Amino acid sequence: MAKQVVMGAMLKCSFGLTPSSLIVIPKGTPHIVENKLAANIMDHIPITNILPFGMCNTPTNPAVASATAAAMGVLTPMPCVPVIPAPWIPGSPTVTINNFLALNDTSKCMCTWGGVITITYPGQTLVSIP
Repeated sequence: MAKQVVMGAMLKCSFGLTPSSLIVIPKGTPHIVENKLAANIMDHIPITNILPFGMCNTPTNPAVASATAAAMGVLTPMPCVPVIPAPWIPGSPTVTINNFLALNDTSKCMCTWGGVITITYPGQTLVSIP
């Protein structure tokens, strides 16, 4: 069974060069797990919820493409600025937090530039959810 995701969970982007962390902003009725705010699938907002992943190395990112072109085709990573237009998927099918599906550690979200963002550590180890 998957683990419930909380504030401080560790994240990884397939095109980012460093890990990041999840920030959960209190809204509605807070759900607390191990003294940390629990996340739901709507906690996907760049900078607000998902911090940058260091440098981005995908040529589909316009900043990377531009820098790579300026370097005569040598892939040139640029600072990551995530663009995440949609919520985490799939979320927990049976647990909700503030009317949205709870976030579990098998959920993923996509960056517009093609990166897949995954949860490498849910931020807690005691509470499992489907």
